[in-house]
Amino acid sequence: MKILVVEDERKVGRFVENALTEQAYTVTLVDTAAAARDALAETPYDAVVLDLGLPDGDGLDLLQEWRGAGFNEPVLILSARDAVEDRIRGLNLGADDYLPKPFSVDELVARIRSLLRRQATGPRATVLEHGGVKLDLLSRTAEVGGQAVELTTREFALLELFLLNPRRVLTRTLIAEKVWEASYDLETNLIDVYVRRLRRKFERPGGPPFIKTVRGTGYQLA
Repeated sequence: MKILVVEDERKVGRFVENALTEQAYTVTLVDTAAAARDALAETPYDAVVLDLGLPDGDGLDLLQEWRGAGFNEPVLILSARDAVEDRIRGLNLGADDYLPKPFSVDELVARIRSLLRRQATGPRATVLEHGGVKLDLLSRTAEVGGQAVELTTREFALLELFLLNPRRVLTRTLIAEKVWEASYDLETNLIDVYVRRLRRKFERPGGPPFIKTVRGTGYQLA
């Protein structure tokens, strides 16, 4: 399990990093909003621990931005702002939990475990739809405009990833890790080939693009 910790206080950040590492989580520690954006764009994370008072922005703005881009993994806010209004705003903007400072490390670990467990066992849609495209995860079938489309195993997995993240820009690294389950040589054009295959199968003549290329970053479901 990969966890991104966004905390600008070095001592607190290291404390959280060590506590989670001792529980066998893989932890990345960053101290600015810009570094957090870059980290999340480059690598998929299973959860985020987010401080609000960052030197280059407000953590709540960052949270709202992530949720708007389709990032659905659990986010635990860790902040010295402990007023009820702050907690309510954080939860309303998409946080899954809110732990005020100072905090108990045992409680922090327990809350992270709970969020990850809830994420793993929560209900999941079995039919994904977007723009006339329908993907049935149980029957392993795909349709566009009511017409069946044949997909290979990799094409199905790639389409599922896009449909699960309809507004999110998916980096090449994330696609490689989620679909190929490995960070392969990104200099190859394997991802490009599969994206072109999906475009050919699901784009309609004269219609809008099905998958947009985000230059220098990756792809986004249109």
